[in-house]
Amino acid sequence: MGPFGYVLIGILAVAILIIIANIKIVPQSKAYVIERLGAYHTTWQTGPHLLIPILERVAKQVSLKEQVADFPPQPVITKDNVTMQIDTVVFFQITDPKLYVYGVERPIAAIENLTATTLRNIIGDMELDHTLTSRDTINSSIRSILDDATDPWGIKVNRVELKNIVPPAAIQDAMEKQMKAERQRREAILQAEGEKASQILVAEGQKASQILEAEAAKEAAILQAEALKEAKIREAEGEAEAILAVQRAQAESIRLINEANPQEAYLTLKKLEAFAQAANGQATKIIIPSEIQAVAGLASSIVETAKEEK
Repeated sequence: MGPFGYVLIGILAVAILIIIANIKIVPQSKAYVIERLGAYHTTWQTGPHLLIPILERVAKQVSLKEQVADFPPQPVITKDNVTMQIDTVVFFQITDPKLYVYGVERPIAAIENLTATTLRNIIGDMELDHTLTSRDTINSSIRSILDDATDPWGIKVNRVELKNIVPPAAIQDAMEKQMKAERQRREAILQAEGEKASQILVAEGQKASQILEAEAAKEAAILQAEALKEAKIREAEGEAEAILAVQRAQAESIRLINEANPQEAYLTLKKLEAFAQAANGQATKIIIPSEIQAVAGLASSIVETAKEEK
């Protein structure tokens, strides 16, 4: 191999090294903006690419991830002339690397200044109390304005948050006093409501107790009346059974007498006993049957005859 062959091999080796050195691999979520002879040529996405030496260069490596910009506090004046310090956080994402590289110089600084001016315009139309209670409204308004303004820069604003709102010290002191008074008022209301509820519960308990006592007395009276009624029923049943027993005995006695076929003298004697029992009663007028009158007259004659014989 002659000298020319070694030179050729050397040139070939150098060319291979130059090619290897200019092979570029774009990682995930990255984009390379390529310029050729000083002018924009193309945008490389994820994967391997070959850069032409001398003619082309990587003008900018752009991250396609969502990024966060935390801006320092900005002084703003509310509609009622209160100066506050508000710091914001902006979440944005690069959607067009070409516009991002060539659209504006120092895009983050541009977003910061645009955020500050937009915040001042929005807060300037709101009073202090409304500002402190309208974070969501302010965030949405700033995001909408920034998103429209950054479209020519290849930037999409996804979200804006008011990180902190710091009113003046005098306003903070007044707000703390107001909050303390409000807490004391709520505490007094809660205490009064608790006492009211307690009194209502006590009254309801007393009412329920009285109702239960009245129901118990009513049930006791009903039970007592039922017991008396039962006792009277049993007493009446006993008396009825006793009368029935006497009547049965008398009927049995009459049956036995009738079966024995008593003599006339026995019947007359029974009549006299009945007459004697009637005479011993409280009646003032007694009607004596004729049969008993005859027997009584006979008995009087026998008694008088016995007296004369003596």
